[in-house]
Amino acid sequence: MKQHARRKFIKNAGLAASTVFAASICILPAVGAEEKHRSSYYKDGELHVNILGTPEEKPLTTGHWDFKPSWSKTGNKLVFFRRLVNDKEVSNWKTAICIINVDGTEFHQLTDGTHTDFNQTWTRDGTNTPIWNRKKPAGGGYRVMAGKIGGKPGEEIALTGKAYHTWGFTCLTDGRILVGSTPPKQKRGYYLMTPNNGGAPKFERIQCELDKGGVLARVSLSTDETKVCFEYQKGFKKSVSGRTLYLADFDAQKLTMTNFKPFANEAGKPIWFAYPRWTKDQSAIVYQAGGKLFLYTLADGSTRKVSTDDKADYRYPHGEATPK
Repeated sequence: MKQHARRKFIKNAGLAASTVFAASICILPAVGAEEKHRSSYYKDGELHVNILGTPEEKPLTTGHWDFKPSWSKTGNKLVFFRRLVNDKEVSNWKTAICIINVDGTEFHQLTDGTHTDFNQTWTRDGTNTPIWNRKKPAGGGYRVMAGKIGGKPGEEIALTGKAYHTWGFTCLTDGRILVGSTPPKQKRGYYLMTPNNGGAPKFERIQCELDKGGVLARVSLSTDETKVCFEYQKGFKKSVSGRTLYLADFDAQKLTMTNFKPFANEAGKPIWFAYPRWTKDQSAIVYQAGGKLFLYTLADGSTRKVSTDDKADYRYPHGEATPK
């Protein structure tokens, strides 16, 4: 997506909550700290860890442009990417994958910053392996990469081949990775991919009615791995405007997504609705809209604004210990 277009959707950082709605449910006042949903997120290019609905304290990172923190299942670590080379086309950025503790200690850089590395997360299989998507230097598309805590640039390995596109979303405790891909001799779609230690991975197609008419993006898996939330774009022409956030049931054994429920989209003017992510207890989903953060609670269908600085640009929320 072009950077100027992204700015267009978020330039009114003071967007009033009344312009945002979730499945036609009114927005409620800011959530109380007693709910204690901890999250990591981006605020004006810096990373924070905070209880949603409370003012921020000292950022974890400063002096850089740091994006999309993902919180490890155990160990209280964040993996994120640092933008080193900017470009109006986001896909031309040069970035470095980095890890830091949620208390701001033990920062280290995993990649050398000469690649376009995006949308990092962690495995849930007990190894706390960081994975991410790397743009292929030729032919278009991305590969799924993997590193390790304490790893050095150049030690990362590719989990998918050069000849086809694969974009990793989220991981399962059994070691499979939910991906969007066009595997060899198969159609574009959504799959559970089993890595194969340097060999060809196995792809299992997920049945999903929505993928026939559009694109699923930023898929996030609940803690118990029975539900997903994601962005949905009708049609196949790339755009961040006009997307709807959905909740759905997920069955890793039957390989299905079913029972789709929209819970947030734009009302009137174009607003960037994106990055729905589960809270640790999976009772709620935090997401960004118009440069602010909102919390959708499943039990009563309510939505609350949980960012507190109306002058700041908030993005990329991620729940505590809940790798997307």
